[in-house]
Amino acid sequence: MADKAKVPMRKCIACGEMIGKKGAIRIVRTPEGSIVLDKTGKMNGRGAYLCNDMSCFQIAKKGKKLERSFKLPISDEIYESIRKEILPDE
Repeated sequence: MADKAKVPMRKCIACGEMIGKKGAIRIVRTPEGSIVLDKTGKMNGRGAYLCNDMSCFQIAKKGKKLERSFKLPISDEIYESIRKEILPDE
């Protein structure tokens, strides 16, 4: 009997649920201190994960969850790029 490969699980900073790494949006604080959206999932730096869901995005923004994770202020441009990742058609 062959073992199936384990799916890497990550915790959403908004809802706290464990989600598959592929189904999550990764936001990274780079070693230089900038905040970027990591589409590859492999960038260097401190990562935070968010469900690919508008309600989790709103919880994270309202509760300043990213600011708390990275210990840095998060600009509206970063939030806008995350929102566009979740809802690309708007």
